[in-house]
Amino acid sequence: MRNKLLLLSAILMFCASCQHRKTTQKEETVTGATYTNPLLENGAEPWAIFHEGKYYYTQGCEDRIQLWETDDISNLSNATIKEVWIPTDPSNSQHLWAPEIHRIDNKWYIYFTADDGNMDNHQIYVIENESASPMEGQFVMKGRIPTDKNNNWAIHASTFEHNGQRYMIWCGWQKRRIDIETQCIYIATMGNPWTLSSDRILISKPEYEWECQWVNPDGSKTAYPIHVNEAPQFIPSKNKDRLCIFYSASGSWTPYYCVGLLTADANADLLLPSSWKKSPNPVLQQQPDNRVYGPGGISFVPSPDGKEWYMLYHARKMPNDAPGASDSRSPRMQKIEWDKDGIPVLGIPDKDGVKYSLPSGTVHK
Repeated sequence: MRNKLLLLSAILMFCASCQHRKTTQKEETVTGATYTNPLLENGAEPWAIFHEGKYYYTQGCEDRIQLWETDDISNLSNATIKEVWIPTDPSNSQHLWAPEIHRIDNKWYIYFTADDGNMDNHQIYVIENESASPMEGQFVMKGRIPTDKNNNWAIHASTFEHNGQRYMIWCGWQKRRIDIETQCIYIATMGNPWTLSSDRILISKPEYEWECQWVNPDGSKTAYPIHVNEAPQFIPSKNKDRLCIFYSASGSWTPYYCVGLLTADANADLLLPSSWKKSPNPVLQQQPDNRVYGPGGISFVPSPDGKEWYMLYHARKMPNDAPGASDSRSPRMQKIEWDKDGIPVLGIPDKDGVKYSLPSGTVHK
């Protein structure tokens, strides 16, 4: 009997030891292959491109453009950072919003918005770098991109190519603000990366209640009503038969800032307003239960092996920022899925600290 008890005890100890090793190994695997949001403590309007094994990331800044380089987009805090543009021209030296870096015809271009200190004078600019890496060489100013004959206010430029034609999409005013501001989404063809080759075409303007929120829950607000469609971002459907433009709506200082969606048939005339259909409801919005407010400013990046796609977005963990107050937004990243028609499904913004698996193909260091 004693021998049987000793044998049983040995077996139990062996099993416990195996279980401990399995648990420890699993915990180490989870710990070593995850990331959490936010990616950085502060930052809005996140954008990144993946090129030859590296991610190049930018975000909005007031007086300069910085570029992050990393092979792990979830680990921006340890990325290489370089200031690639500090303006010297007073007309475009302030409020450098929403920089986006693109690789076009073997050159690097960064599109951004800037003004002379008066935000009513915001315009779109583009800089160019001929080096193989955007972290090398120098960016030079190619100039302002006029968007209409009246030089209306314009921000948040993005660009994409479809069926051999390059397009620019952006946010602009239909006309100079008098007592109410309306920000709309426009599209135009491009003759080259710094020149439009068609008139601007309005494809979306604020019309639903969720696109027209400008007063915070605490009553703080801007000096006049501001209805917003801004920050357009292009991505094709999974099978390339539909084209999607995601955009941000309502005031960015409010918890109601959210993301809307425009879709068009891939064979449609993209300069025809009727080609674009707007979803009647937001596709990404605040989640008070998760303490995530005002999600928007999205862009899309692939995993290193191209098997997955992720959205970058900004949000805050407090309901709102008072207009003119310090910006409390921070950049985040979550994996997207696809619906039965191949349209991206953004999901809901999770609370800070949730562990996610690293994007497929990421080499954890």
